[in-house]
Amino acid sequence: EWDAALLDLINVPHEMLPAVCPTSGVFGTTTLLGDEIPVCAMCGDQQSALFGQTAFDASDCKNTYGTGCFVLMNTGDQAVESKNGLLTTIAWNIGGETTYALEGSVFIGGAVIQWLRDELRIIKTSAESEALALQVSDTQGVYVVPAFVGLGAPHWDPHARGIITGLTRGSNRAHIVRAALESIAYQSADVIHAMEVDTGRPIPELRVDGGATQNKFLMQHQADILGVPVLPASQSETTAIGAAMLAGLNQGIWKDLDALRSIQGGVRSFGPKWNDMERKKGISGWNKAIKMLMSTD
Repeated sequence: EWDAALLDLINVPHEMLPAVCPTSGVFGTTTLLGDEIPVCAMCGDQQSALFGQTAFDASDCKNTYGTGCFVLMNTGDQAVESKNGLLTTIAWNIGGETTYALEGSVFIGGAVIQWLRDELRIIKTSAESEALALQVSDTQGVYVVPAFVGLGAPHWDPHARGIITGLTRGSNRAHIVRAALESIAYQSADVIHAMEVDTGRPIPELRVDGGATQNKFLMQHQADILGVPVLPASQSETTAIGAAMLAGLNQGIWKDLDALRSIQGGVRSFGPKWNDMERKKGISGWNKAIKMLMSTD
């Protein structure tokens, strides 16, 4: 339903707004492509990607890696109010039943690699970052926090600015590139850990999509930090797939959610290789870098 209090606040008459329909429902028809075609789904892009990842159960979680990163966690029929800087949102409504989610955004994801390429010019292509990162066994204590436009969830500090910490005379471009890639995973992990605290439930695995999932080093590091498997989608355009699934459900192309679960199957997964001590050490160093950055406001 439309929120009456918000409508009064911004002085918008309820009568001028369209009817609220289920996510998987009939919104009308279009002749844009010739014959009359029913329009049977409408969903936010990240919610649609969550559905396209077949993340249908509570605690299922997906991350889309683009210029930024967008994490959603299915919270089932409970609208969880976040105490850790996340957004509570409706994931979808099907057949009168509403599924909710927690949502968090990382402002600078793949954009940090573009920065290395276009501004620092220490790589020629984004794809080069993976091979360069693998030239060194670790970052030798270097951390990159790419808060170029502030920090998003769960920190929400618009005044924060990027830093590189831990530099020594032995630091080289491979260490910096590796640290930049790792920063994408660390920022995403911050959001996911906040979701786990809010819900009191650990995620069983992380489903991922977006261009940066082609970077195997990044995917492995994400698994190492989280301590759970990371599963790239077999079909990369999960937002479009999610909308198609929602429309297909309405039109009977698929009988139910179970009929959809195999669509994203058969992908390579990245299992965690770090032990608990390595994981704690990496996260501790990242947290110190975050504190250092926020203390400079």
